[in-house]
Amino acid sequence: MHIRSNSWSRLLRAAWPWLLGSLCVAVPSAASAAPPDPVVQQILRDISASRIQQRVQKLVDFETRHTESETASETRGIGAARRWIQREFQACAQASGGRLQVSTQEWVEPAGRRISKPTTLVNVMATLPARTRPVVPGASPAAERVMVVSGHYDSRNSDVMDAQGAAPGANDDASGTAVVMELACAMARHEFDATLVFMAVPGEEQGLLGAAHFAREARKLGTNIEAMITNDIVGSATGDFGPRDPKRLRLFADGFDPLLRLLVQSQANRPADTDTHTEAAAAEAQANAVVRTRLQTIALAGGSEDMPTHQLGRHLKAAGEAYLPGFTVQLIQRRDRYLRGGDHLPFLERGYSAVRFTEPFENFRHQHQNLRTEGTVRFGDLAEFVEPDYVADVARINAAGLATLAMAPPAPLEVKLDASGLSNDSTLSWAASADPLVTGYRVVWRNTDSATWQSAQDVGRVSRVTVPVSKDNVVFGVQALSALGHASLASYPLPLLRP
Repeated sequence: MHIRSNSWSRLLRAAWPWLLGSLCVAVPSAASAAPPDPVVQQILRDISASRIQQRVQKLVDFETRHTESETASETRGIGAARRWIQREFQACAQASGGRLQVSTQEWVEPAGRRISKPTTLVNVMATLPARTRPVVPGASPAAERVMVVSGHYDSRNSDVMDAQGAAPGANDDASGTAVVMELACAMARHEFDATLVFMAVPGEEQGLLGAAHFAREARKLGTNIEAMITNDIVGSATGDFGPRDPKRLRLFADGFDPLLRLLVQSQANRPADTDTHTEAAAAEAQANAVVRTRLQTIALAGGSEDMPTHQLGRHLKAAGEAYLPGFTVQLIQRRDRYLRGGDHLPFLERGYSAVRFTEPFENFRHQHQNLRTEGTVRFGDLAEFVEPDYVADVARINAAGLATLAMAPPAPLEVKLDASGLSNDSTLSWAASADPLVTGYRVVWRNTDSATWQSAQDVGRVSRVTVPVSKDNVVFGVQALSALGHASLASYPLPLLRP
């Protein structure tokens, strides 16, 4: 085939921008991944199914942990349960050389729809402070980043107001509480670049009360909660009538819907009858409004599926599946199951990134049921229906996601996508970080019909890059990278209409 020289010149000029982009930026077919981190691998090895089983059984042995059950006994009721949890945390704190800090958060919950009288509630927490790093001007102090993982230690039977009857609560939610306790003990031996809060909360069955109190106080104090995970009903891979999948865990992660309504659900039963209360409620409402405006800006810019909560879900799925080959984290972009809710919701309602882990199938004969036998069917949430090996894998999925995120830098700020002109490539920019933990950045993207990142490009320690991918066809994100390759949550780029 003969091509005249002037035709060849025109062809070369037309192809030159594409060739230049191809030479400067390689486009892999799948997202890059850091090599396995030995610290994370050690944490996963330290998680014990037998310890989890013992803790689930111990919680069941308190007979009931109803939020309004007795508190004076040392062998029965929610008071005995919370004091035992606190002692277990303290034992782990001692084993960690005191790095794990055990505390409680106590308040009086007023009477409400599911609380018959004013009741003292107590959140039990074990906090692992971030490692101390030199202060660098312009850097984000590690201690300002907080990650919370929770399970609820209260239980119930068929009657949500029955504070006396047996309510063993093995799966719902001794399983989640045992996960949190195991995580605290396994991770306390290591250092991270974010503060980790391991929390057992009461009042979930009465209206998410413990989680709501913590989230409300955190928002009031301006606490930077980067990620919140609740583990609720994570005890079994077997559902009603036999379906079983011991290598699957559901992850509910959606951060948009709550922003379309008033963010005051958790205060519905609290009378605003004092100036102090009114001022506190107004301050919280103002803080919520600021966060809501920021997140609605992302949604209006096309990022309704790219809120920080969605990014957290993508991270947890990727990390969990990387460290547990063959295990599937089923990412579901919904707040929770129909007609149900968990302790992540009060955090979501305040604009925090919050998700829920729960088992692949649910056996409703073993949830919210009085203990009984009908024919050959046993009803009740008993320890014999909890699978310790499965719960241990749930803990490992949590650990992989938490540890890798806590060893990563904060997400990039002021991420923009240049939309000021027509082009078949995409230019992204972001605020350069002075944090020495940041050693580079990664651009990630996916097709609009994909829930997870499909491609990635590491671009070095720059603050602007052009990739030969059309902004019209994909969704982008930008991550900050640590020296070991741990990636932050992705930041969604807002369109820049003027250069």
